[in-house]
Parts: sequence; C-alpha cells; structure tokens
Amino acid sequence: MNIEETRRKVREIIEPVIKSMDMTLEDMKLTKMGRKFFLRVVIDKEGRVSLDDCEQVSREVEAQLDVEDPIPSSYTLEVSSPGLDRPLRNPHDFKRFCGRTIRVVTSVPIDKQTFFIGEIVEANDTEIVLLLPKDKKVTLQYKDISRARLEVKF
Repeated sequence: MNIEETRRKVREIIEPVIKSMDMTLEDMKLTKMGRKFFLRVVIDKEGRVSLDDCEQVSREVEAQLDVEDPIPSSYTLEVSSPGLDRPLRNPHDFKRFCGRTIRVVTSVPIDKQTFFIGEIVEANDTEIVLLLPKDKKVTLQYKDISRARLEVKF
C-alpha cells in the first residue's frame, strides 16, 4: 500500500471515531519520517477543544488504529485543536466565523492589494464581504483566496 492509500485508509478509520465523540476531523497529515510515520490529527467542536478532548480522541483513535493496523510500521500520533488563529478553508468556516476578524491573502490583487485584515460581515457559498478599517468594504471570491486565518486580538 502506498502512502496515499494509507492516508485514505487512516482517514476512513478515524473520522467515524472522532464524529462519534461529537467532534469533527479538521485536518489530518500522515508523513513518513525515516522508518517511522507521524500522524497529526486536528479536531474541532462547537465551543472550544480542551486538552481532555485531545487526550480522549488520542486514546480512541490509537485504539482503533491498533485494531485495524493500516500504518505499515510504528507511528507517533499527535492530536490538537486548530488554535486561536485557525485557518479558514471553506465556505462553512467563513459562515461560522461571521462577525470575527480575519487575515486574508489573495492570489490576485483586489483593489491593488493582496493582503486584507477585516471583519467578515457576510459569507455565502461563493464569496465573503469584509469590513476593513475606515468602514471600507471589499468582496472576495473564495477562488481568489489563497490563505485565510482568524486574527487573534489581545
């Protein structure tokens, strides 16, 4: 089994386990480091993810992977939350964080710039509207967004 097939199989195994715990699998990376594998799992849920949540998911995922044994050698498992400055990847993420301030980098210039920090005032299935400083609004198409993260305010 090649690495892509292994990734697919691992995802098929762990996603239902995480879902059964009322959480979502936000991201998963399986990389080979020498003879060992490194499996990084990012989970999320309504509210916030606690350390106890990460520990519980780690135990459950590890138990299921030990039974199914899809990874061909030993591995290290890391379970974490997306963090305060979590990436926004799809329309659901942007809609969920409507009203929050984000940092966006676009792949094409919009109004002669490719970097924006503003509050999401509207998000639909194709675009978002950001409220920038000085009450300026800009509309960004998802297809033009290369990176977006929540902005952390202290």
